Amino acid sequence: MRNTLREERRKRGMTQKQVADLLGISERGYKFIEYGQRTGSIEIWDKLEDLFNVHQRLLRQNFDPKDSQL
Repeated sequence: MRNTLREERRKRGMTQKQVADLLGISERGYKFIEYGQRTGSIEIWDKLEDLFNVHQRLLRQNFDPKDSQL
């Protein structure tokens, strides 16, 4: 799961469908990117970086809750 990407989308009150529409891709395609199941093209990440004003390196990070240490 790409938590930063999801959090930035939610901060702006946007649905996955709304982001997908702005990116010109399917909602399913966006979900795969947000869940970390697909990489996505450079162009998609450039658009996401511009949309959320967050460096794509941060947006791309995958986080697996099983890997976190409390």
